[in-house]
Amino acid sequence: MMSEVRLVQTTKIKMPEIPNNFLGIAEGGQEEAEVLVLPVPFEATTSYGHGTKQGPDAIIKASQQVELFDPDLGNELQDLVKITTLKPIANRAEMAGEAEKFVNKFLISLGGEHSITPELIRPYVKKYSNLSVLQIDAHTDLRDVWEGSKNSHACAMRRIQEQGIDAIVQVGIRNTAKEEQKYVKKENIFWGDKFDVGEVMKRLTHDVYLTFDVDGLDLSIMPATGTPEPGGLSYDQALNLLRAVAREKNLVGADFVELSPIKGIPAYDFLVAKLIYKLISFKFHA
Repeated sequence: MMSEVRLVQTTKIKMPEIPNNFLGIAEGGQEEAEVLVLPVPFEATTSYGHGTKQGPDAIIKASQQVELFDPDLGNELQDLVKITTLKPIANRAEMAGEAEKFVNKFLISLGGEHSITPELIRPYVKKYSNLSVLQIDAHTDLRDVWEGSKNSHACAMRRIQEQGIDAIVQVGIRNTAKEEQKYVKKENIFWGDKFDVGEVMKRLTHDVYLTFDVDGLDLSIMPATGTPEPGGLSYDQALNLLRAVAREKNLVGADFVELSPIKGIPAYDFLVAKLIYKLISFKFHA
């Protein structure tokens, strides 16, 4: 007797698609959002390694792997803070105008090269009469011109100085040029990983804009950048600095720049995404 063969039809379970936005969360509209994430895939003046225009997309994709529960907050971040991701913008002429739309929110911009910062900061300079800048970076970025351009990534802080910002506090610096020294304020530079967070806070005004060039981190944990330098901040040092500025100051806006993703190694993209996640947590925990 032949045995009866039964065919069992299986149904594949379709997993829900993750939204292609920061943290991969369900979002509301721009009006109700408290945090806005602006991708700025702009790259025009990189002078060593390249690939910063891929940075925003890499950060967003990596952020979708971040566990959303924050022990400090006791809940998932998106249940406490309304976060919305904006459409990318890669035209320098439109950056200031786009940032101005959201100057009353907490806008985090994702670069892209560092030359985006002077444009993004313009509306904050208008709004806050005594604005200071916390710059985490391996380089002072105070050249007046670099490779024929006044809008080079190497000139970012010089262009910000020209907007009238006196207090630019630079942390993680390991490289500076002789020609930059006439623009440098030595009392506001904290070299490499040798700094006291309290001293950094003292040199900032109440209203602070944060610009975080990822080469400010030590290259052993952040080689995915066009101008790497040894001797920078550890992940924990960066967290401590972000925690302090978010809780002790009025942090009005931020950008994270100069990530050049390395194909097949998402760890560095994830590191930046996690720093941004923690910055949001610190600000709203405060």
